[in-house]
Amino acid sequence: MKLLIPDALWEEIAPLLPPVTRRRFRFPGRKPLERRKVISGIIFVLKTGIAWDDMPAELGLGCGRTCRDYLKKLQDLGVWQRLHTRLLTLLNHAGRIAWTLGVIDSASCRAPLGGAETGPNPTDRRKLGSKHHIMTDGNGIPLATNLSGANTPDINRLLPVVTGVPSVGGKPGPPRQRVDKVMGDRAYDSEPHRRILRWLRIRPLFGKRRTPHGSGMGVLRWVVERTLSWLHHFGRLRRRTDRLPSLQIAFVSLACVLICWRFLQQ
Repeated sequence: MKLLIPDALWEEIAPLLPPVTRRRFRFPGRKPLERRKVISGIIFVLKTGIAWDDMPAELGLGCGRTCRDYLKKLQDLGVWQRLHTRLLTLLNHAGRIAWTLGVIDSASCRAPLGGAETGPNPTDRRKLGSKHHIMTDGNGIPLATNLSGANTPDINRLLPVVTGVPSVGGKPGPPRQRVDKVMGDRAYDSEPHRRILRWLRIRPLFGKRRTPHGSGMGVLRWVVERTLSWLHHFGRLRRRTDRLPSLQIAFVSLACVLICWRFLQQ
């Protein structure tokens, strides 16, 4: 089986994990599975979209319930977000992040089991779905994400995404958290939001409603569409089957980690 966590990536993950609980001397119970194998099982589910209960035992990556509980535990501890920030720091140190431009967009996925942050998708015959909001830099590196129901207007998640970029170090001086400009399509056309972004010292570059097509933004906006395509290449993000939004957010953060890792290997 293909190695799901390369050794170099594991060296970045391991220091962020919580300490291992010491086993009791008497009645220690079953020896816990290696954490690297459990996280490999989580990545396997993320990539394939397989149900937790259908995890093949012959892979040796633990049962689905173990992987699910560990995914939620690390999400509650903020491990996935810190790991994403760590890889962004490495990319920034290497001069790979283009802070001059942030590009924002969203894409919907089906959520047949419902749950929080789902809603009728107006582009899919009102079937239940969720929407993944993302902002990338000018190269397509994912900087921040957000989750909402499929019927949520994109403009409602503009500010949470733009201000959700973590503090990224890696270079001399204070950490960087804001891009210079934000580009988006007509869905983000809002003068009040433009004023807020200017107050944050971010220049808004949004399409105007009721204007002819052909603004030329596609020359730069394609990077976020490519990253959204990468996100939905992961089976678990293409079709949401977890009712808990925290699990879906954890999967999105882990997918961003894997995408950032690809950029680091280029």
